[in-house]
Amino acid sequence: MSLMGVDVGTSGCKIAVFSEQGSILAQAYREYNVFAPRPGWCELDSNEVWSRIKSAIGEAARKVQNRHADDPIAALSVSSFGEAMTPVSKERKILGNCLLGLDDRGRDYVEPFGAKLSPRRLFEINGNVLGHMYSMPKLQWIRDNQPDLYAKTYKFLLWQDLVCFMLGCEPATDYSLAGRTLLFDLKAGTWSEDLLSAAGIPGSKLPAIVPSGTDLGAISGATADELGLPRGTRAVSGGHDQCCNALGAGTVQTGMAVFGLGTFTCITPAFTKIPDSTLMIANKLGVESHVVPGLYVLFLYNGTGGSLLKWFRDTLAKAEKEEAEAAGEDVYDRLMRETPASPSRLMVLPHFTTTGPPLLEHRTVGVMAGLTLDTGRGEIIKGLIEGATYYLAEGVEMLESIGIRIDEYRPTGGGAKSEMWLQTAADIMGKPFAKPLVVEAGCFGAAILAGTGIGHYGSAAEAARELVRIERYYAPDRERYAQYRDRMQIYRRLFPAMKDVLRDLHDLPGG
Repeated sequence: MSLMGVDVGTSGCKIAVFSEQGSILAQAYREYNVFAPRPGWCELDSNEVWSRIKSAIGEAARKVQNRHADDPIAALSVSSFGEAMTPVSKERKILGNCLLGLDDRGRDYVEPFGAKLSPRRLFEINGNVLGHMYSMPKLQWIRDNQPDLYAKTYKFLLWQDLVCFMLGCEPATDYSLAGRTLLFDLKAGTWSEDLLSAAGIPGSKLPAIVPSGTDLGAISGATADELGLPRGTRAVSGGHDQCCNALGAGTVQTGMAVFGLGTFTCITPAFTKIPDSTLMIANKLGVESHVVPGLYVLFLYNGTGGSLLKWFRDTLAKAEKEEAEAAGEDVYDRLMRETPASPSRLMVLPHFTTTGPPLLEHRTVGVMAGLTLDTGRGEIIKGLIEGATYYLAEGVEMLESIGIRIDEYRPTGGGAKSEMWLQTAADIMGKPFAKPLVVEAGCFGAAILAGTGIGHYGSAAEAARELVRIERYYAPDRERYAQYRDRMQIYRRLFPAMKDVLRDLHDLPGG
């Protein structure tokens, strides 16, 4: 028996099939493009994405059939990014594209909604702070600006829901993704009548809500045949990608947190008690259900991480990229070898895009300070990584002040393949990093939920404790940690001292 995990992201989908002991049997990946029909708009072509997902599932299924016929796929589950909802018909037709969280549509609905419910009341129900990036304002925009589409839509589905629906299951979402809509009652585990009424969105337009790890039924026979899956393969409810990532990395108890090193950097701690709403609202932090029952998570993130290194690669290392590709090497491995072991002399403010909480500032730009004629390329790379980590380290100090303590980090994502990055992060954070053997943990977490849903594992948490293996521990170097503590004092002063200048730079035309 094997289990399939499907991880749907904003720029691509990953498929991985695991044995019941947690070994990877097959993988597949497909990319797709985000597009902007107008300035400020940000969409995915949902039909194209679904086609790519099917293609990737089919490839992974064929690999299992050809290489591991004794381990047929018994169940699958889906990890997906949140907020973006796709309109579908009752006949399982995709009726339009999904609007991503970065899409400006919905901004005009935030203030009117906020006038109906106080920030405290919204947080008490939903666990989040009002913003245009969530599903609810987008649905209001579609209702008022695309009334024909809205009227003929049977359900608006998040991506996990959509994949299972298109596979033949009834429309359903889980607690973690439902929270990303701003319409979910976190404590009751249902759609909130108060929030639906305030938004003017009928609950009939939304899917049913079930816990993560719920067996949704067998996928349709015709779809199984099309994708090369065994007939009778079960679909199981998954969850928000960050939560599935946490499960797949073994973050299933308090004191642990994922340290995600993908396009974004994101710290996801697990905890059992929701912090004081006043403190959470003041720090612009939201809470959502973990895919592990009894636990909650929050996200301390920033839009810089892998995106910073990609910017450096594409802007300042084009020749090295071409040389590495010709040699069949990873250009990032080459660039990382240039970095010094000691802390850099640079101070990078990682505001290259809209920042995450607690700052949540969009009128700002990035800064590299401390450059001299002696500064080498490797030191710039090290400074970029340090700056992205300083941002999170400052946020973790805030988390501790509201009662969330982190004793160990589990690194995941593409950046977790870099020993230099992990050691630097451990030195700055002052806590150990336990690198899982499987760092692309979203698929693994989804596969664990698949196995839990069909009763193969007693619980998701038990399965993660048994299956997640640690490849290597990175302990902080005490001397470098002390050096970074001193540098953090300089970092803290950078944005307050430059805030007005950075806003003026952001607002300049052109570029």
